[in-house]
Amino acid sequence: MRDARWEKLTEAHAAFRGRLEESPEVAITLGSGLSKAFGVPGGGRIIPAEEIPHVPRPTVAGHAGEFWCGRLAGKSAVVQRGRTHFYEGGSLDEIVFVTRLFALLGVKTLLVTNASGAINPALHAGDLVAITDHINMLGANPLRGPNLDRLGPRFPDLSVAYTPRLRRLAHEIAQAEGIDLKEGVYVAALGPSYETPAEIRAFRALGADLVGMSTVPEVIAAAHAGMEVLAVSIATNLAAGVNPGATLSHDEVIETTRVKGAELQRLVEGVVARL
Repeated sequence: MRDARWEKLTEAHAAFRGRLEESPEVAITLGSGLSKAFGVPGGGRIIPAEEIPHVPRPTVAGHAGEFWCGRLAGKSAVVQRGRTHFYEGGSLDEIVFVTRLFALLGVKTLLVTNASGAINPALHAGDLVAITDHINMLGANPLRGPNLDRLGPRFPDLSVAYTPRLRRLAHEIAQAEGIDLKEGVYVAALGPSYETPAEIRAFRALGADLVGMSTVPEVIAAAHAGMEVLAVSIATNLAAGVNPGATLSHDEVIETTRVKGAELQRLVEGVVARL
């Protein structure tokens, strides 16, 4: 049966693959502010998103719409410099399009980064947090609809969607680099408004340590396609109500990622080198 989603993926795959010297082993998705903070690795090449058919373009400040492809820490890698979010108006199929494209390109390991609000009082602005699990409050799942059987099963197991082996490796690298890496559960909210204090209290009661507006769709799609996943969040601010006198702004998110981006880059490249 004809599936327009698969046809778009194969068209994008053909265009992307034709621009690569070798198939990537690892993919990295950069979150808010991290395209600039992470920088452009030496060597390799930049592929603008508009050169790849059907790839959605980010519309939010702090998200560059391009890919870097080359050798990173000795591995063939592709870096997604800026993502799209569900609140920008696209479908979840569009949101996970690039993740599925990575799977077709042969990527086995996906490293996802994001900016988040700290719900757990033990977390502070600027903390790096390895995500152990998630709570999906987006109101939808990217696997809804006919299954893409050529990517993965109808009912994938998400019990280890965040690969424990990669988290252990991240902690080893963090210790060696003198980086304080914490752990926590991430809840994805729809946005684009920041959450209310009452919502944050509810999320805390559900067991969430961090809140953001991304990552969960990509992780579900990656797990469906059989990829291993490491997700690391920068807690860029305290969530609503945690500090009653604070106000929330996207400028604060960008500034914190600017300050902590180099530290996250050291962690990510250290993990890639050990894959």
